[in-house]
Amino acid sequence: MDAKEFFESLNNLDPNNIGSWPVPVKIFIWLFACGVAGFLVFHLMLSDSMTQLDGVKLREEELMKTYESKAFQASNLDAYKEQMKEMEATFGVLLRQLPKDAEVPGLLEDISHTGLAAGLAFNSISLAKEESKEFYVELPIDVEVRGGFHSFGAFVSGVAALPRIVTLHDFEIAPSSDQSHELTMKVRARTYRYKEN
Repeated sequence: MDAKEFFESLNNLDPNNIGSWPVPVKIFIWLFACGVAGFLVFHLMLSDSMTQLDGVKLREEELMKTYESKAFQASNLDAYKEQMKEMEATFGVLLRQLPKDAEVPGLLEDISHTGLAAGLAFNSISLAKEESKEFYVELPIDVEVRGGFHSFGAFVSGVAALPRIVTLHDFEIAPSSDQSHELTMKVRARTYRYKEN
């Protein structure tokens, strides 16, 4: 059957007797009906489900990444706990190196002994105003000493070896005002105190 005969047979079809229709027409009607039904089912019923499925797949990928990350952390939990203990011990050692309010006079005394042991003469040593930072408080100490250049080096080295954390800043070295061959050094020493709160 060619196309012309096919279209002529469509004009002669009896809608009351579908069983007598030619086989190619029946196949064409079945295919057309299946295509329309498939289109309607997909667009009316499945398209929303497909969109939801895509969203769920994306969510599944995110959850898998989160799961893998947490599984890695959980597998290393013992190592993290051990590392935390080490950090707390180190923090405790460092915290003990910071003076408390009651220890500042002792720190001043240590600085004085270090200077005298290095062969320096003290012109002045005085506490400046505390400077509060986010986690700690800086305690500045202004020091002025007289002596030789090598004595200054021994003093700085001795202060660095103190059991408390002390840093030295703003060095000024100048010839002494009297006629001696000594030098005068002004320096700001800073020690730190941990803020409890």
